[in-house]
Amino acid sequence: MRCCSAQITGVWESPEQTLENAEQVFCEAARAGAALISFPEQFATGWDPASNKNSEDFTGPTVTGLRRLAEKYSIAAIGSFREAFSPQPRNTSIAIGNDGEILATYAKIHLFTPGGENRAFTPGAGLATFTLGGVRFGLAICYDLRFPEIFRLYRREGVHAVIVPAAWPESRIRYWELFIQSRAAENQMYVAGVNTTGTNPVDRYAGASMTADPHGTIIARACEGNELLYYEIDPLVAECARRDFPVENDRKDALYVSLMREQTP
Repeated sequence: MRCCSAQITGVWESPEQTLENAEQVFCEAARAGAALISFPEQFATGWDPASNKNSEDFTGPTVTGLRRLAEKYSIAAIGSFREAFSPQPRNTSIAIGNDGEILATYAKIHLFTPGGENRAFTPGAGLATFTLGGVRFGLAICYDLRFPEIFRLYRREGVHAVIVPAAWPESRIRYWELFIQSRAAENQMYVAGVNTTGTNPVDRYAGASMTADPHGTIIARACEGNELLYYEIDPLVAECARRDFPVENDRKDALYVSLMREQTP
């Protein structure tokens, strides 16, 4: 499956304008033969850990705009937005099929507490998977990359690839590559991180969207500016890696649980 990471700078706090600009991105990705296009974290507004402005439900401009464009250009899409929720909004990623139908939604589990995101958003409490063109996908968002447990759970669900929309700052970009490669190699899956770029009121971002294959090898990497990054996902590569090097068989999950209990005061 040919996929596209749309490393673009949205219009700050303007989902309607960003979606209008994104149409050309959909058009180009579809012409290039991509079956799936993914956007950065809260791409339509810009990621802001303290803002609930432009929170919307599934009838709002971001979701309806993505659904319209996915159907118009017959390409599946993944986008992140501020989902209206009580008592506070959620940072949600949504997968949309090439017919405009919603395939899966995922609310960010690990909110970025060093930036105060936990004070303005409600954390998610569940994973999300969907199948497209024979590939089983999982969803995660940005800071989730630092928590290998959820990627391990996706591996147990038979996921071939995890898509990670992000707003990963330039100051910590070296960890971005480290975590993408690690999560991919640990779980013998593709991990595709699509990052934002440019400078906004929150931080400076250096792009560097990248995809690692099930061996942890970087197979696609973007530069710093706006860019459409293409890469291929082959579920057989993940399945062969797991068959030929069956790390899964050597895990001791029951022991890990008992050891954690022993450490509990």
